Amino acid sequence: MEFLDLFAWMKVGDVATLSVILLLAMFFLLAIGMPLGFASAFLAVLVLIMKFGPDLLFSRFGHGPLSVVGQAVYRQMTNYVLISVPLFIFMAALLERSGIAKDMYNSLNVWLSRTRGGIAIVTSIMAVIMAAMSGIIGGEVVLLGLIALPQMLRLGYNQNLAIGTICASGSLGTMIPPSIVLIFYGLVTETSIKALFTAAFLPGFVLASFFIIYILVRTRLDPSLAPLPEEDPDAPRGREKALLFIGFLSRFTLWLTGFLLLRAVFFTLTGENAVREGVDPIALGMVSDIPYIAAAGAIALALMLFVVGKERSRLGWEMGKGLVPPIVVIGVVLGSIYMGITGITEAAGMGVIAVFVIGLLRREMTFEIVWDSLMRTLKSTGTIIWVTIGAASLAAAYTLAGGPTYVANTIISAELPTMGIILVMMLIFLMMGMFMDWIGIVLLIMPVFLPIVLKLPVEEIGFLGGLDPKFVAVWFGVVFCMNMQVSFLSPPFGPAAFYLKSVAPPHITLTAIFRGFLPFIALQLLALSVLLVWPSIVTLFL
Repeated sequence: MEFLDLFAWMKVGDVATLSVILLLAMFFLLAIGMPLGFASAFLAVLVLIMKFGPDLLFSRFGHGPLSVVGQAVYRQMTNYVLISVPLFIFMAALLERSGIAKDMYNSLNVWLSRTRGGIAIVTSIMAVIMAAMSGIIGGEVVLLGLIALPQMLRLGYNQNLAIGTICASGSLGTMIPPSIVLIFYGLVTETSIKALFTAAFLPGFVLASFFIIYILVRTRLDPSLAPLPEEDPDAPRGREKALLFIGFLSRFTLWLTGFLLLRAVFFTLTGENAVREGVDPIALGMVSDIPYIAAAGAIALALMLFVVGKERSRLGWEMGKGLVPPIVVIGVVLGSIYMGITGITEAAGMGVIAVFVIGLLRREMTFEIVWDSLMRTLKSTGTIIWVTIGAASLAAAYTLAGGPTYVANTIISAELPTMGIILVMMLIFLMMGMFMDWIGIVLLIMPVFLPIVLKLPVEEIGFLGGLDPKFVAVWFGVVFCMNMQVSFLSPPFGPAAFYLKSVAPPHITLTAIFRGFLPFIALQLLALSVLLVWPSIVTLFL
């Protein structure tokens, strides 16, 4: 006991003092380069010692507060949905190494090559499609840096515009389902991940549209920012290009409606789509859906035969077929979730199988690609798991010490209006995002902030429209993700900058990359303001 008495001075009874020590210690450990997972785990033990005394570690080891912390970590690590994270990372790694993304870029470029700023717009659209396939931001920024950056620099695009477009668009995986940030938020807060995915769709596409509108307006005001490429005399233009695009869409629609029609007929013959009380109808699989699907197919066939023509339709398909594999992957992943076929985890597995099969059909899936993708998945997942363990330990320890109650009482006692409290939280998210990984923020901060938000008068949230009380947690999750979208570009530790720097030409410095972010950070803050002013935009599809 004499040995333990030497450390008695470490015991801190006041939660306010403990919170200040914890905050300063966290910044110090991150500043000296300690990984977030290890820093969080070390501080979790420190918090327990300061609150309960050093004998906690030696008397009945594994019982009491330590047992509670262990159970919190165990709950996080044994959550079934967590398996979807390495599956989505593996799928993104396979996509990055296959030619699917490059073919998609080329197909998009065919249709938009003569549009001012077309390459930048193609990059943004490609980023949206890739975000809807995998939900991983690091791989997207690297891939866009490898494919789009050399092309834009070769054509004389403004360097800041090219950099900002790639990194801001490449970070859309934070917002657009299946976002891993949303998955972790749902796990920590026990919010429906399917509801989060549905709610994040519109804000994610609003943000992407802000990027595209900015590119269109900026390049028209100053055409020197995005010179048009030399015109190919053999390339289709005007009405001919439009007809070719309609030919591609009609042929794709014909394939899609054919599949949906066979699916609906199968469900009808097996009786699986019979109307039952208390059972949700199968999306696009009911008997009542068959006439509409058949009509859509008939319209597509008529367009192909009588408006576009068979030859134009065939040519349009050749020009746009690079878009088909990504659409198939998106359909497999998100379609299986929203049609009620599988859960999040199974959908991730189906996405992996879809990418693998497409790679095999394209004769691109080699043992080296699969092995390299597995190794990258192992490294990325290992980092996430260690951060999860450390942050879950610290969150549990701080909760045992009474930290969340103290923070909640401090914020409420400030007597700020409802939107004032939320704006303070947004400011804290933005500041934390400048120095800390999103995993740590969602695990450490969300258990403190969300209970406060749930107690606020819901009628005072936002200024336009109302917010259903049962969707407050969903709305706050989408707002949190929009904050994390900003954090990926925020200096000094904006990860998107370092991802791009790893594949950028040597003359592009980190300072230049961060400079290119500035207009896009303003657009992200504008999108965040829309969510705060008009919160019901999140619940339009719920």
